[in-house]
Amino acid sequence: MVILEASKISKTYGNKLNKQEVLRALDLQVNKGEFVSIMGASGSGKTTLLNVLSSIDRVSQGTIQIEGQNLNQLKEKQLAEFRKQHLGFIFQDYNLLDTLTVKENILLPLSVQKVKRKVADDKFKAVAEELGIWDIQNKYPNEISGGQKQRTSAARAFIHEPSIIFADEPTGALDSKAASDLLNKLSELNTKRATSIVMVTHDPLAASFSERVVFIKDGQIYTQLNKGDQTRNAFFNDIIKTQGVLGGIQHDA
Repeated sequence: MVILEASKISKTYGNKLNKQEVLRALDLQVNKGEFVSIMGASGSGKTTLLNVLSSIDRVSQGTIQIEGQNLNQLKEKQLAEFRKQHLGFIFQDYNLLDTLTVKENILLPLSVQKVKRKVADDKFKAVAEELGIWDIQNKYPNEISGGQKQRTSAARAFIHEPSIIFADEPTGALDSKAASDLLNKLSELNTKRATSIVMVTHDPLAASFSERVVFIKDGQIYTQLNKGDQTRNAFFNDIIKTQGVLGGIQHDA
């Protein structure tokens, strides 16, 4: 079942005299429960793609549908309501509120939805235990490690059971162990909860945790790799080879 469908989407910045076309008539589908990574060289358009797919930005042309809802047709207030109900976000810089505890940060999406306290506490317990942060629930962001912050961010993204989660370089600020821990947890939650994940990354190791990798070049899909029955190590090697063909992937832009 297709949960996200982008059809002939384009994104242009500037005016007629100085126009920059970042995305060019791009098509993409994501299935329910699928874990997809988006990769590409600096300036390829991968961050712009994530931004328009996640409704942070709007396309110049084309349509994006999530759960059958055409995002182009929604006004800002309707779009904000749709995000609250259906979308989750994980950012590289965590986006946690320093004045709130780990638990309070995670519960924010449910507070906005005015979910009853008992239901919210049950959901918090489940996701905090799944992500291994139950024991730090009363700590503040400045009292925990980067890995714990990102797992808190992931818990906040999952707690309201969204249809799809968008992750922008979620391991970019983490050391290798914390990154692997987070990716293992994301992979487990993706399988257990059947929540779709679309992740932008420049790291082939991070991408190897997904089921499919979409490579962007010059605002279009260059190629795609499907993991299939491969081991993660074999998939990682395929990703590295494709990176080589693209001339290497630098930093996000």
